[in-house]
Amino acid sequence: MTLRGWFAPYLLLTLVWGSSFLFIEVGLEALTPAQVAFSRVALGAVVLLAFLAIRRVGLPRGWRTWRHLILVGLTFSAIPFLLFAWAQTQISSILAGIWNATTPLWAVLMGLLLVPGVRPTRSVVGGLALGFFGVVVVLGPWGAFTDSLDRALLLGTAACLGATACYGFSVTYMGKHLVGAGAARNPVQYPAAQLLVATVALSVVMVPLGDAPTSIPAPALLAMLGLGVLGTGFAYMLMYRVISLAGATTASTVTYLIPLVSTTLGILVLGEALTWNEPVGAALVLAGAWLTRPRAAPVRSVPLPHSEEPRPA
Repeated sequence: MTLRGWFAPYLLLTLVWGSSFLFIEVGLEALTPAQVAFSRVALGAVVLLAFLAIRRVGLPRGWRTWRHLILVGLTFSAIPFLLFAWAQTQISSILAGIWNATTPLWAVLMGLLLVPGVRPTRSVVGGLALGFFGVVVVLGPWGAFTDSLDRALLLGTAACLGATACYGFSVTYMGKHLVGAGAARNPVQYPAAQLLVATVALSVVMVPLGDAPTSIPAPALLAMLGLGVLGTGFAYMLMYRVISLAGATTASTVTYLIPLVSTTLGILVLGEALTWNEPVGAALVLAGAWLTRPRAAPVRSVPLPHSEEPRPA
């Protein structure tokens, strides 16, 4: 496949996901973190369910499958989206974007902890050590010797790392229980089901965590549409498009570019400040993630959603 074939959706996916932190920041000007997270998953679910309806494909069936989907819906969408939204009430969108880049590190660590028979290589151990050293550099603990570490920074960082730890767990869990034999007939089925689960879960916690807004300003409304429709629903379909054209390994490198987009938007649009240790630490995190990347044989491309047309029984 030529560069021209997959690069356009790859670039678009990078821009869409990198913009999510900007959308969250704007949305928080009028909504609570729970309302931002709920809007994100609800709108994303609408997009994917509409896609399935157009393709005449139903949701997955069977309690055995849904048991896994409920757990993944909570740990891959509901909890991390809520944590990221709350974190951005404490830290900048720039930092949130940087912390998102720790996801591959958590995925490797969870694989070592949860998958029997997985042995760490020197490269993996070195990558994990380098990546988490980068986290320390971003935090800048030397500030404790001159003043004190910012409490909001620590709380926001803890929330973001909790979110990416959830991502890492979910990726490992999905690889064990939702990939391979018995996988969905259409690759959008599982994400649609996960977002549906997350929507139900966040609708339950949204009310006790904040009153419903009496009105939503246009910027916040547009931000939620961008976050939910583009950054969640449309992004899932873009991701599968890139995987189908270039393979899963190439698609996973989007993670390394997202902080560049979120940092650029944070500086240019939101006017956020950037200290020297943040890009240096981010570079160490990304280098660590790169060292831990899979070196197995290339993954086969998955079929596009329209390549097969299953019908509900």
